[in-house]
Amino acid sequence: MKEEIVLRGVVLSEHSLREFDKRLQLLTMERGKMTVWASGAKRPNSPLLAGSRSFVFGKFHLREGKTGYTLRSVEVDAYFEEIAKDLEKACYAAYFLELAELVAQENLEAPQMVELLYLSLKALLHKGLKNDLVRRIFELRMLMLEGEYTEEPPLSSRKSVQDAWHHVLSVPLGRLYTFTLEEGTLLSFSQNVDYLCKESFPKQFQSLRILKSLGA
Repeated sequence: MKEEIVLRGVVLSEHSLREFDKRLQLLTMERGKMTVWASGAKRPNSPLLAGSRSFVFGKFHLREGKTGYTLRSVEVDAYFEEIAKDLEKACYAAYFLELAELVAQENLEAPQMVELLYLSLKALLHKGLKNDLVRRIFELRMLMLEGEYTEEPPLSSRKSVQDAWHHVLSVPLGRLYTFTLEEGTLLSFSQNVDYLCKESFPKQFQSLRILKSLGA
């Protein structure tokens, strides 16, 4: 049996297996997207219960076997429980994870994508930032990571939109969520990002359908 490995990342999704087990989709800095089995994680007294939920960031201790990876333990850095208490924010956060799960690849390092997810979930909890602005910043930076972006807004030549566009594409990740936009500029910025997303991410996201039904 191979030695235990420790990877840093986030739980993108969780799926029930049998009565007490789970199948997790992780995004890790070191190995990209991974499928991991968490045996007994649904038992009330399981040490894996808290760390095997969506939105959990931390260090994941894994054992590699013949048929895949098994979760041994989790050192949790962040749960983001506050997001789950707000339905609209929870939908935005779920969309971020859905999009990451769509574009991430196995065996391809993803440190920037993991950090982008972490900072974007934190930004959703910032009272001074609109949820839709956080979404559009996240999408544009994700497009950049995937090489699917344009250096200029494809639909608008408004200076305020151009300035926001250049900011998102050029600043370090830690400075992404340091600006706001007035309503008209945000609408135009959103339309430009949406134009690229429809071409690059054609999937119908369940979380976005729920957001639409909420009027968000």
